[in-house]
Amino acid sequence: MKRIAWLSLVGPLAITGAFLAPSAQAAAQEDTAQLMVVQAVPDESITVQIDDATVSEGSATGDVLGPFTVPAGSHQVTFLDESGDVVVDTGVDLEAGSVQDLVVHRPAEVGGDPVATLYATSTETIAAGKARVLVAHTASVAPADVRIDGAVVFRNIANGEFATADVAEGAHVAELVPSGLTTRPILGPLDVTLANASATMIYAVGNAEDDSMDVITHSISLRTSADQAPVSINAGSAGLAADIAVTPFADGGAVTLQPGASHWTSTTAAMAALLTLAMGALGLRRRRATAASAS
Repeated sequence: MKRIAWLSLVGPLAITGAFLAPSAQAAAQEDTAQLMVVQAVPDESITVQIDDATVSEGSATGDVLGPFTVPAGSHQVTFLDESGDVVVDTGVDLEAGSVQDLVVHRPAEVGGDPVATLYATSTETIAAGKARVLVAHTASVAPADVRIDGAVVFRNIANGEFATADVAEGAHVAELVPSGLTTRPILGPLDVTLANASATMIYAVGNAEDDSMDVITHSISLRTSADQAPVSINAGSAGLAADIAVTPFADGGAVTLQPGASHWTSTTAAMAALLTLAMGALGLRRRRATAASAS
């Protein structure tokens, strides 16, 4: 399957034999789940098998595969290299109606053996004027901080961890810096914008040592509710600096991430994810959710 950039997903294989668009509504099944597979191992061509059935051959870095509609429950996902050797063999347990991403990526150690991490996408309704974002650290770099307008608003996110938030739409500025530092940003600074009523999953990949830091993204549509958007960061929320108001930038050069698109690019989408973490007071979480794997 070829790399997809700023296009709706087309032609993915479904385990059931039927394609379902990447939306929250499509996953609302009592006995099925949707699984997307993200190839985040730099400079590798990988074949993907689900329950011994090959669903993709020669997937390049940045490929977003699926959605694959599978029965709810336990499944085995195997990743093989070009020679047919198993890179990662992992079990996943998928809840009925869930939408989940299985990401194969390098650990924090540069050159370490690939691992697989499972990330669940929240498909609950979202307030009008908001976007939902999940940003995951799947790069071979040390823990990092998020800075908004020079202030640290999210601290020390490590490989395999993620954070998610519902945020107001609009343009903002952010940068990613090594944890505890105020200079030498790994990514950014950059102005970005997120689309309304969407959930965007963003995965940092690569490593800073060889300037290969990059991101992989894709989005789904969400239903809206009448909730109010958060306007500041609450104290005591997993690594967040307390009560820092976020001021939007009214103008200028933002990049919009649209639902139904996937993207493999440098800096832009990563900054979108990082700024939303800083903005999202309600529902922000930080977790580590690694699938059981064996090579």
